[in-house]
Amino acid sequence: MKSKYANLLIEDKGEICIVAFHRPGDRNSLDSRTIDEVAALLSALKNTATRAVIFTGSGNEYFIGGADGIVMMQCTPQEVGAFSAKLQTLLNKMEASPLITVAAINGLCFGGGYEFALACDLRIASTKAKIGLPEVKVGLIPGGGGTQRLPRLVGIGKAMEMILTGRLYKGEEALLQGLVHQVALPEALLADAEKYLREWVFPNPQYALSLAKKAVYASDKGSLAQGLKAENTEFKKCLKQDYFVKLMCKQIKEGILKTTAKLPGWVYK
Repeated sequence: MKSKYANLLIEDKGEICIVAFHRPGDRNSLDSRTIDEVAALLSALKNTATRAVIFTGSGNEYFIGGADGIVMMQCTPQEVGAFSAKLQTLLNKMEASPLITVAAINGLCFGGGYEFALACDLRIASTKAKIGLPEVKVGLIPGGGGTQRLPRLVGIGKAMEMILTGRLYKGEEALLQGLVHQVALPEALLADAEKYLREWVFPNPQYALSLAKKAVYASDKGSLAQGLKAENTEFKKCLKQDYFVKLMCKQIKEGILKTTAKLPGWVYK
């Protein structure tokens, strides 16, 4: 798998795939090739033993140092629009993926880097991380979904402040602002991310995680009525699996789950 990707370092740990952005001379920034490689990797991981992907940055300085400004400065408005759309497409694909995605933010994470993190399901930051959307400082605006995902995460007021000031937040402050879910010491970041997945997420069946993820993201894509319809659609799919029924039967037989209902014989087999 490693030979396919020039800008990604990949460690396969069975249920977890650790992916490090590796463009050391270019701030681990996102260029077109890197976007293509992440998209290809997500497709390659389908129908494998992988349940979650942890994204981080190689080295100690950058998680992702934005979308590649060197590329964008040479673009026409039409070309930079196409680049923006390509990044947006990748981030939409990440949200739609049945895999659980985690951003392990080990350093500078700004612009397109934080937009990438926003599209991950979970975000864990190093205490040395610096996070934000500073595009206005260089005469741009967020173009990878930041103006849409950030308000959904922290509210329009806080998002407006962050984007208009271009301020970067250190790890602990980012946690207080709701930009990340957890903070870890730099040397423990990846280990803590793995531990979190194995202790809190992986005990749950993968199909339920994927269906829950899809239903939650549907809340951002329409009215409450549309969201509830999407939830109902995914909820029904749970009973296509036998996990819930088997668990209920087990708890009934062990006396853990009490009931006065008269149950069919197959419950006790």
